Amino acid sequence: MPPQYDVLVAGHICLDLIPALPPAAPGRIQDLIVPGKLIHAGALTISTGGPVSNTGLALRRLGLSVRLAAKIGDDPVGREVLRRLGAGEGVRPVPGEQTAYTIVIAPPGLDRCFLHHPGANDTFGAGGIDYDLAAGARVFHLGYPPVMRRLWEDGGEQLVEIFRRVKGLGVTTSLDMALPDAGGPSGQVDWDALCRSVLPHVDLFLPSAEELLYMLDRERFAELTAGAGGRELLDVIEAADVRRTAERALSYGPAVVGVKCGRKGMYLRTAGRERLASMGVCPPADPDNWADRELWEAAFRVERVASATGSGDSCIAGFLAAYVRGGTAERTLRFACAVGACNVTAVDALSGIRTADETQARIDAGWAKAPLALPGADWRPAAVPGLHLGRNDRAFA
Repeated sequence: MPPQYDVLVAGHICLDLIPALPPAAPGRIQDLIVPGKLIHAGALTISTGGPVSNTGLALRRLGLSVRLAAKIGDDPVGREVLRRLGAGEGVRPVPGEQTAYTIVIAPPGLDRCFLHHPGANDTFGAGGIDYDLAAGARVFHLGYPPVMRRLWEDGGEQLVEIFRRVKGLGVTTSLDMALPDAGGPSGQVDWDALCRSVLPHVDLFLPSAEELLYMLDRERFAELTAGAGGRELLDVIEAADVRRTAERALSYGPAVVGVKCGRKGMYLRTAGRERLASMGVCPPADPDNWADRELWEAAFRVERVASATGSGDSCIAGFLAAYVRGGTAERTLRFACAVGACNVTAVDALSGIRTADETQARIDAGWAKAPLALPGADWRPAAVPGLHLGRNDRAFA
């Protein structure tokens, strides 16, 4: 079957409740959230959340044709989710189940934390995908298996089954993660083994630096967390950590590993031409450009960060939008960072997203880059400001 639309986005869905909060001291969310303290909040923002909403609706705003696949309860929260999605194809209300919700604690200038009820996401498995619908996509993207119980239990058997079946349809596959709950059952999963099982069926692997480190080098994750001294983990993760874990992930089978690094931008590592040729109906438009690359794109400068809610999902939307439209590795990475930067200008996950033309116009107008320090011997600046070539890039010299 020839592709009938661009992207099927599947996985986690919820309703986000986001109270407006006052600024906190830099790096100190614990100074704001204190037992017994009354916190005066502002207006409540309500929006759909999770990658099905955040990535899927952002892709629509960027002009791609998108279908959705998720599971919700037949309850008032689920009906509100369906109303806000505007299209329910593949989003299934299930009688007797509850719809997931998240209370987002996102003080301006700090990373966010969440109070989350997983609801029907926990029972979403291989049977939650309409494979006839999936067969019509150019790209299948699934997000957040660490917060979807059936997708991580039993060694990720259901997750592997989904990607094995979709990859067997010839569709190009994409996977995003979420940080497991270190103190809960998902935190005890052997994520390295799970990644070894699923990544041979994944073409585009798009986790965050924190997620990748937790899953593939738990000892280093614990070491950095212990030494962070109240700072965000992203502040202490080194470029060598990102490179090492990305290369390990790449060795498990995907064609492309893109690592979201928040205000430090995005890292890209790719396989050779032979692996790129097996990416299904949506391979890179220019395989020579994409093969054997190691790039790091600095983040765009944002004058005022309203919230980081959905920033990683928006970054992925930018990545997939540019990739599906035939972008080079450099253009795709830059567009991903631009859409992620647009996201953080609004409290919710979607209000800051612009159209593709508006986003590209801002890039072309010389949108300034945030500073990015990388080890000099391993990296060199490219001709385009904000882009760095790593020592493993075929163009590095």
